[in-house]
Amino acid sequence: MATAKKSVPAKKAAPTKKIVHAKKSAPAKKAATAKTAKSTKPAKPGKPPVVKWGPQKFVVSHVKEADFKSGLRSYAKYRDLGMTEATGGAVQAHVIRLLGPCDPKVVAIPHYHGVQFQMLYMLKGWMVGEYEGQGKIKMKAGSCWLQPHGIRHTVLDYSPDCEMVEIILPGKFETVVLE
Repeated sequence: MATAKKSVPAKKAAPTKKIVHAKKSAPAKKAATAKTAKSTKPAKPGKPPVVKWGPQKFVVSHVKEADFKSGLRSYAKYRDLGMTEATGGAVQAHVIRLLGPCDPKVVAIPHYHGVQFQMLYMLKGWMVGEYEGQGKIKMKAGSCWLQPHGIRHTVLDYSPDCEMVEIILPGKFETVVLE
């Protein structure tokens, strides 16, 4: 008989992103090149995680260059805005600064996130991405977009001054890299 692991309350959980590598099946590879029916796509995560809200704390984050740290992507620096701690793990919010110049061999990695909500707002510069069912789109300063749960997407190119805000629910989620 399997024993259940004791879960840790969300407010004590660290704001992390788990990366899972998923190999495309033969039909999925065909779908990536031929854009065939939905049934040929690799499996996506089940239902998005449910955000459990607890008490929230007031938080202010003033910009400091030293606050930009390495994170999920080698070509980016992230400035945490303090929302994960303030919301007990319900929300993650950060400024992403893409480091130039863009190297397509490094950035063009198809992936998706197991999130309930993911919104981005371009602060400066531009980024070209490819989004499942939408094609290639150039986001510029002032562009705002929502990436639904499990949408496959790939960064294709960006300007050396590219900077955006990203808000994600829940604060802890999985990123699946498609190989």
